[in-house]
Amino acid sequence: MTPATITRSAIPVALSALPDGRHGVGVDLSAMASAILAMDHFLITSHARPDGDAIGSALACADILRHLGKRCDVVFADPIPNVYLTLPGIPQVKHMTSVDAALYDCAIVLECDSTARTGLQGLQSLPLLNIDHHITGCNFGALNWIDDSAAAVAILVYQLARHLDVPVTPSMATCLYTAVFTDTGAFTYPGTANGALSIAQELIAWGADADRIARDVLYSVSTAHIRLLGTALSRMQLHGATAWSFITLDDLSAFGATEEDSEGTVDYLISIAGVDAALFLRELPSESGSPQQFRASLRSKNGLDVSSVALAHGGGGHQRASGCCLPGPLDAAAAAMLTGLERCRNV
Repeated sequence: MTPATITRSAIPVALSALPDGRHGVGVDLSAMASAILAMDHFLITSHARPDGDAIGSALACADILRHLGKRCDVVFADPIPNVYLTLPGIPQVKHMTSVDAALYDCAIVLECDSTARTGLQGLQSLPLLNIDHHITGCNFGALNWIDDSAAAVAILVYQLARHLDVPVTPSMATCLYTAVFTDTGAFTYPGTANGALSIAQELIAWGADADRIARDVLYSVSTAHIRLLGTALSRMQLHGATAWSFITLDDLSAFGATEEDSEGTVDYLISIAGVDAALFLRELPSESGSPQQFRASLRSKNGLDVSSVALAHGGGGHQRASGCCLPGPLDAAAAAMLTGLERCRNV
């Protein structure tokens, strides 16, 4: 299948712009590939506060489209975390909170449950191609390819490249490997069993430098990150089989830290023997007089599904790695999450 054999008439009727929240059409890899071949100018984005999977997958997706002769822009509402600044293609990433829909044929939205999750205004008036791997994924796009068996959305992007017979360059392999490596918790999460290791091996064969990627991601954190982690761990509390902790805006200020410096704290909490769930709360910036807000990160093991807890508070994610935002104060936010986790255990 080549771009020359696909015309705009091949685009499914469902690919007309749909208001956000309306249900579109669930499709498979082949249908998504056909829709992509039928268009020319794309916007590629993912969720706010992008992680390794969001960034690596978006950059690799852009490589695929450019190889096919398409035009595309990778756009994120929030800055790229420092540990991913060495990824190929990062200098071309655009940062903005609103987009001009008239410039694009459609938007490819990676691992989001709505356009609101991207932090970008203007997407609602574009046809949306929604590619996701979360169990809480939603059919908010005109076309929706959701496969929750994939350990990372990068695996779906890799399948797209292979289906379209696009060569996997070393730069694309680097971006995809970084995405898979980070979204599987360095190949420690349960989803790793779903083919992630074999795909990682293929990406190394295509040119991904596994040693350098691990060094950049795991061993390049800031001094503020370590100090903030120490503060959070010193506050750790046990609530039954749940370990939880928190940091505040004052903590960030005291160490000259950023939101990025708090990433990964919850993974230390879930590592405790005898604990089956972990909760980490981070206070969010807000305007003067606005209600206090917290970002909750949830992790679990032993089969406990924490995605339902996040979903109940407007968030989502994986069975064993999810998140959401909820109002303060801290005691109320913690109580809401801890109560939800207890209910989850009793289901």
